[in-house]
Amino acid sequence: MMVQTRQDRRWTRRKEARPAELISAALDLFVERGFSLTRLEDVAARAGVSKGTLYLYFPSKEDLFKAVVRGGIVPAIERAERLLSEHQGNASTLIRDMVKGWWVSVGSTRLGGIPKLMISESRNFPELTQFYYREVISRVHRLVAAAVQRGVDSGEFRPVDVEYVKRLVIAPLWLLTVWRFSFDYCESNKLDPVTYLDSHLDLILRGLENEEVTQVSGVEANDTKTAAPDSMCLNITGGHREHLVKPGT
Repeated sequence: MMVQTRQDRRWTRRKEARPAELISAALDLFVERGFSLTRLEDVAARAGVSKGTLYLYFPSKEDLFKAVVRGGIVPAIERAERLLSEHQGNASTLIRDMVKGWWVSVGSTRLGGIPKLMISESRNFPELTQFYYREVISRVHRLVAAAVQRGVDSGEFRPVDVEYVKRLVIAPLWLLTVWRFSFDYCESNKLDPVTYLDSHLDLILRGLENEEVTQVSGVEANDTKTAAPDSMCLNITGGHREHLVKPGT
């Protein structure tokens, strides 16, 4: 029976960690240089392995890029999909949670540099563009469309063209990540992402608000407030409402 030495165990752990280390190094370089200018030998060097070792895990640069997307962005989408299926509250809260969750998981991290890469290089790498559209964009579109449609169906949102509204919800998020990895470096007063997202959500959700429902709710609330003082002067006996005579009247 062979006994695994401490060095063997350390080597096994190191081997198991290599794919994640290579993906992390690739993400750094893809964001720094773009897809076309990133070389596999540079990824291997950044991860501290040989180029031959990298090829054992990822046969091509395209495979490595797909691993970056599937290992970082896709899990965030899967969490949002679970949120959509499990959420019991209103659609506005659902959309807020989706947007804020995206920022925490993707936008505020190194993964936020991937949308800029895709926008700038999509025409040069059509196969990767199709992959990214299928794995990321189309799934995000379906998520946001479903959330908006839920609000329309419940009456919380006014009737809208969901196919266009989903793009209006998503587009400012893309702009925020592109700005963060480009023109943000030119400004002395940095853009505050939290304020940006809060402002975006306020505009979108107020624009979607069903005014008829809001007005009815407002009238009911006003009626309740108006009726409250009178209720102190009412007595209900035997199912009949009788005005109590105030002292001195």
